[in-house]
Amino acid sequence: MGRVSRVQAQENRQRVVATASRMFREKGTAVSVADVMKTVGLTHGGFYKQFASKEDLVDEAIAHAFHEEAAHSSMALEEHEAARRTLIEDYLSVWHRDHAGDGCPVSGFASDLGRDADQAARAQDVYVNGVRNRAARLATGDNDGMAQLCTMVGALALARATQGNPISEEILHAARTALTKSTTEQSESQQRTD
Repeated sequence: MGRVSRVQAQENRQRVVATASRMFREKGTAVSVADVMKTVGLTHGGFYKQFASKEDLVDEAIAHAFHEEAAHSSMALEEHEAARRTLIEDYLSVWHRDHAGDGCPVSGFASDLGRDADQAARAQDVYVNGVRNRAARLATGDNDGMAQLCTMVGALALARATQGNPISEEILHAARTALTKSTTEQSESQQRTD
């Protein structure tokens, strides 16, 4: 078999990173390089022509997930409240609970980075920036959005851990209601003072 072109090699690398990003969010970073490469349809040996180590792939997969998310999250300032409410509702949905691989990198990588101090240190800047950006999208007035993000990520983690039991959907509903209720109350309060 002949050598692949530079363009093809770059396309292969991008497919590996995108696939790894999805698989790591869904199953954790314990997913093997061999499994990622098999899913992409490339050989395990080809991995080392593209990446120095699995840790490098994890770093790129995390960065890819946040970049992908940012590309889909632009909003005009006047649309902030509607976009914020949609973000909360989508985040705390049964679909998001059931599709971790296509979901938020904040929740998708939190457990793995919490368990692996070396990987966490390598990926920390990208992850921290991603957390701050997500919280900023939830911000209202004097509130920086961090508490809402913590509520959302915690509720999603609990809902995933209890999937298959009715409490899973109760958790999602309770968090969604609490966050959207507080948003409505803040909006009404702000309108009264204007």
